[in-house]
Amino acid sequence: MINTYVALDLETTGIDPVKSEILEIGAVKVVDGNVVDTYGTLLNIDGDIPKQVVELTGITKSMTTTGISERQAMDEICDFCKGYVLLGHNIRFDYSFLKAKSMKYKLQIPNDAVDTLKIARKKLKELESRSLSYLCEYFNIPPSVSHRAYEDAESAMKLYNIFQDMFGNEEELFESFKLTYKPKKESPITAAQIRYLTDLLNYHGLSVDNINELTKSDASRKIDSIIREHGRIERGFR
Repeated sequence: MINTYVALDLETTGIDPVKSEILEIGAVKVVDGNVVDTYGTLLNIDGDIPKQVVELTGITKSMTTTGISERQAMDEICDFCKGYVLLGHNIRFDYSFLKAKSMKYKLQIPNDAVDTLKIARKKLKELESRSLSYLCEYFNIPPSVSHRAYEDAESAMKLYNIFQDMFGNEEELFESFKLTYKPKKESPITAAQIRYLTDLLNYHGLSVDNINELTKSDASRKIDSIIREHGRIERGFR
């Protein structure tokens, strides 16, 4: 039975791993059943946060300004998870985001995983829901902030412990499996975007590293973010 792993959860702006952004990452490192390390961070994102996501998570755009860059977050979480099995509730969702984002920076994220949702679907078919929040209430897992990354990662870990106590004699339930994700090919930044973004940066006295390495979607988000915060280029520039 797997007792060494990283419990993981993400909060995101949407469900598309390429077009949506990661808002928050939370993780709990467990070795031989004991918590040995934790990780949690907000990310400083370019785009807006949909209203329904703000209502669900409580994470606002102003909160993300205190976060770290996507590149730094990917460096840190890939290093934190290196060599460990990933555990989560619907872990495929979280993995797809981490895989899509880490590939941008030529980083590696482990793909061995255990999914508490998969176990719940096999063993708790009689329940009206198998969502993490419902199962936490059902099993009286101590209440915490729901739909925040670290708290949900911790809840997944506690739920996994309960499942081990309940179904520990069925070892096949707790075997890890390989996660796979093949992102849609992302188009590179266009020549027109490079010209406009360069002019926009110069106009406002801003800078962005490695413009040519941005994808088309990244460039669109960056342009929208600058216009929203600083304004458009007025006529007569240049």
